[in-house]
Amino acid sequence: MRLKGKLAVITAAASGMGKAGVELFVREGATVAAIDINEGALNDLAATLGSAVIPVVADLSTVDGVKASIAAAAERLGGIDVMWAHAGIPGPASVEDMDLDQYDLAIALNLTSAVVAAGEVARHMRARGGGSLIFTASVSGLVGSMFSPVYSAAKFGVVGLTKSLAQRFAPDGIRVNVVCPGPIDTPMLPGFVARGDDTAQAAENERKLLGAVPLGRVGKPSEVAHAGLWLASDDSSYVTGVALPVDGGFLSR
Repeated sequence: MRLKGKLAVITAAASGMGKAGVELFVREGATVAAIDINEGALNDLAATLGSAVIPVVADLSTVDGVKASIAAAAERLGGIDVMWAHAGIPGPASVEDMDLDQYDLAIALNLTSAVVAAGEVARHMRARGGGSLIFTASVSGLVGSMFSPVYSAAKFGVVGLTKSLAQRFAPDGIRVNVVCPGPIDTPMLPGFVARGDDTAQAAENERKLLGAVPLGRVGKPSEVAHAGLWLASDDSSYVTGVALPVDGGFLSR
């Protein structure tokens, strides 16, 4: 088992890629503090996977929520070796006549939560002699997105954060990397392609998106989870500061 004895934290853990990460990390021997706002889904996950999952209910759109969740996870785990920060939402579809409350929420979940979590988790990893800090960004954090300009801006920030912290935390033995998924079959995907109430436009957006993926399909959450497993494990012990696409070839165009 590649994570035997490791103490891990995964955010946005109740569905999609976060849930797939929890399932895989537990299978590979980790104990996982699973953080999400959906208490019912977290409890279902813990009931399915057993005592290796520690549910932590938190609202990661607030700084206090992020800080409290990391503190609770560290206390209940007894330390932190790995953190995978998944939290994010599509955000506003355009910058014209934008709802600034929705903008603030998108930046809070997509970028601020990552920055705050990194600051909170670093001291716990230092106490353990190092660790692996993983973020989830997107291919939209490496190239612009006409569907989601605010999301793209925030995820570019997460990629920049990764490269900066990889340098800053290296003396402490903390590796910092970011997974950049393409279109993945998660509950959030329809929100990216819909962009309003126009069903025909949503279908056209989805057609264009899949047309840009050489493998011709959306990815599975488990495929992203395996990328995270590699970055969390000692198999990637000489890898830090990397933005790893899991995108079916989207960025190869």
